[in-house]
Amino acid sequence: MVKIFLAVVLASSVLFSYEMDYTKDTEGLVKGMKVHEGPNWVAKIELTNGKKVFFVSPKAMMQFYFHPGKWFDVGVKSEDDIKDIIVTDFTTLKPINARGAFFVYGSNMVSPAGDDLPAFATYDSAQSYSKEHNGKRILNFKEIPEALIKLLNGRI
Repeated sequence: MVKIFLAVVLASSVLFSYEMDYTKDTEGLVKGMKVHEGPNWVAKIELTNGKKVFFVSPKAMMQFYFHPGKWFDVGVKSEDDIKDIIVTDFTTLKPINARGAFFVYGSNMVSPAGDDLPAFATYDSAQSYSKEHNGKRILNFKEIPEALIKLLNGRI
C-alpha cells in the first residue's frame, strides 16, 4: 500500500510540475526586457500549440492575459488557446500554476517592470511576505482586475 501511495505522489509531481525554461537571451513579450534579470518575477504562458510566451513579471503577464489580441502574432484568440499560466514563487523560485497562486498587492518591492504583484504558492507565504514588505492585500488569480494592472502601470 505504501508503495502505491509513493508511486501516485511521484507520478503526480511529474505530471504537475512546471519549469521556467528560459535562457539569458529570453525577452519578455510585453516589456521587451531580459527575463533572467529578475528570476523571482518571471511568468510564462504555454499555449495549446506548444508556443511559450515569457514575461518579466506577473503584472506584464496579466497585461497580455487581459488583451492577448494586442500581440496578435502570438496567436491567442480565446482562453482555449492557453494551456498553462505559470508564475515564479517569489520566495522559493519554483514555477507554480498562476491560477492557484496568491499575489501580494502594494508591497515595497518592485519588479523589473515596476510596481508589481509577487506570486506565492501558499496563502501563508504570501501573508508572511505581505507583513514583512508592507503589502496591502492578497489576491488570487481570479481576483486580479484589469483596473489594478492599469493602476500598477500608472494608467489610472
